[in-house]
Amino acid sequence: MRNLPDEVHRAIRARAASHGRSTEAEIRDILEQAVKPSDRVRMGDALAQIGREAGLTDADGDLLAQKRGPAAPMSFD
Repeated sequence: MRNLPDEVHRAIRARAASHGRSTEAEIRDILEQAVKPSDRVRMGDALAQIGREAGLTDADGDLLAQKRGPAAPMSFD
């Protein structure tokens, strides 16, 4: 690995070995955990929770889907 101190490289190699994967796979996992932490709020989950708290059911969702249609084009007249 370029531009990494030997000490960091050794630590990553040791960590990868303890997880049974390659150094490259370990680095990918470290990066993924850094940018996508497990405690992040996921938009779909948050919206589903709001729907549950509002008492919406699948039938309500089906009704909304039936009522929804294509948007009318804007008129600038």
